[in-house]
Amino acid sequence: MKGNVLVGQSGGPTAVINSSLAGVFKTAMERGFSKVYGMRNGIQGFLDEQYVDLSDYIKNELDLELLKRTPSAFLGTCRYKLPEIHEDKAIYERIFELLDKLDIEVFIYIGGNDSMDTIRKLFDYSLLTGAKQKFVGCPKTIDNDLAITDHTPGFGSAAKYIATSTKEIICDAMGFSYKKKNVNIVEIMGRNAGWLTGSAALSRSEDCEGPDLIYLPEVPFSIEHFVDEVKKLLEQKDVVVAVVSEGIRTSEGKYVCEYATENATTDAFGHIQMSGTAAYLANVVKNELGCKTRAVELSTLQRAAAHLASRVDVDEAFSVGGATVKAADEGSSGVMVVIDRVSSDPYQSTTGVYDVHRIANDEKVVPRKWINKAGNYVTEEFLDYVRPLIQGYYQPMMVEGLPRHLSMNLKNYDWITSSK
Repeated sequence: MKGNVLVGQSGGPTAVINSSLAGVFKTAMERGFSKVYGMRNGIQGFLDEQYVDLSDYIKNELDLELLKRTPSAFLGTCRYKLPEIHEDKAIYERIFELLDKLDIEVFIYIGGNDSMDTIRKLFDYSLLTGAKQKFVGCPKTIDNDLAITDHTPGFGSAAKYIATSTKEIICDAMGFSYKKKNVNIVEIMGRNAGWLTGSAALSRSEDCEGPDLIYLPEVPFSIEHFVDEVKKLLEQKDVVVAVVSEGIRTSEGKYVCEYATENATTDAFGHIQMSGTAAYLANVVKNELGCKTRAVELSTLQRAAAHLASRVDVDEAFSVGGATVKAADEGSSGVMVVIDRVSSDPYQSTTGVYDVHRIANDEKVVPRKWINKAGNYVTEEFLDYVRPLIQGYYQPMMVEGLPRHLSMNLKNYDWITSSK
C-alpha cells in the first residue's frame, strides 16, 4: 500500500494556485495514495506541526470545483527561507522526522523561485541520508519568471486581469478628458521581470488604443526621459496612460520606488517590499508639467481576481498539479514540472519534468528583442506569446450575486439550500 502525499503552498498566491492543489489531491487519490496532507502556511507551518488532512475538506467533485475557483492560498502560505544544510542540519532532521511520522512518500511544494530552492535543499538532504521521500516542485507565480518552463500557472489569469483593468482605466480617463489634460500612471507587479507589465498591451484592440507607454524593468528607466515623453504626448492628446513595472530602476540600479520611501523593508529572502512607484512618478509629472495626474496601483488584485481567471490557466494549473504526483509516483525526485508549448495557433501544451537545480534561484526575464528599441513598449512577438494564455473564462459559482469559494470554515452545503 502506498504512503501519503504532503503538499504545501508558498510565496505570493495566484488566482489558480488552488487549481493546482485540486490537481494534486485528485491525482493522488486516483493513484492510490492513502492520504493527502496539506501544510498550513507552507514549510514554516509544517515545522510547527501545522497540517490538515485534505479529505476533511474535499469530499466530492463539487468541493474540487469550488477549490479550483477559490483565490489566495487555501492552505495558507509563507515566505520562509530554509538555511543551507551545513548551516543548520537540525532543521532538516526535524523536517524528515515529521515526514516519517506521517508516512510521507511524496512531498510537493507549489510555488515560485524560492519554493523551488526549498525543493532543491530537501532533495539534496534526502540524497545525503538515503531518505525514502520524493520531492517535486509545482510551478506557480504570476511573475512568469521561472526558468525552463514556457510559462507559469497564475501568469495567464493575472495578465487577463491586467489587460482588462487597463482597458477600463483608459475608458475612465477618456471620460474626463474634455478640455482637461490628464496623465494616468498604472503600476504593475514585477520585481525584475516585466511579463505582467507588458501584458497591459493586450488591451490595445479595435475598441481601445491601449496604453501610450509601457516600461519594463529589463530596460534602465530615466525619470527625466519619462517626463519628456509624457510632455510630448500631451502636446498631441489630452489623455496619457503609462504603465510601469513596480521594479523599474535607473541606470545606476536604484529602484524608482526607493525614491518614494527612505526606509524600504525586505522579506526573508532580502527582497525589497515594493510600492509607490506610480505615486512617485505621478507627483513628478504633476510638479513638472502642471497637469492632473492619477496613480493606480493594482496591487494584490492582480493575483486575487479568480472571478476573471483564464480557462487555459485554470486547466493548466490543474494539469500541472496532477503531473507532480504522477512524476513522483513514477520515480522522479528533485525535479519541477514544466509546461512545454507544443503550438501557439492553435494553442496546445504538455507537461514535462526538469532538474530543479537548473531552475531554483534562476530568473527568466523578458527578452530584449520583445521590447521595442525605445524601451517604452512591447513588440507583437511578446503579445503573440501571451495572448493564448488569457483565453477562455472559468465561470464562478455564484451565490446571492457573489462568487462562492471553498473555505476551511465551510464543511457543509447549507448555503446551497439557504440561497434558494
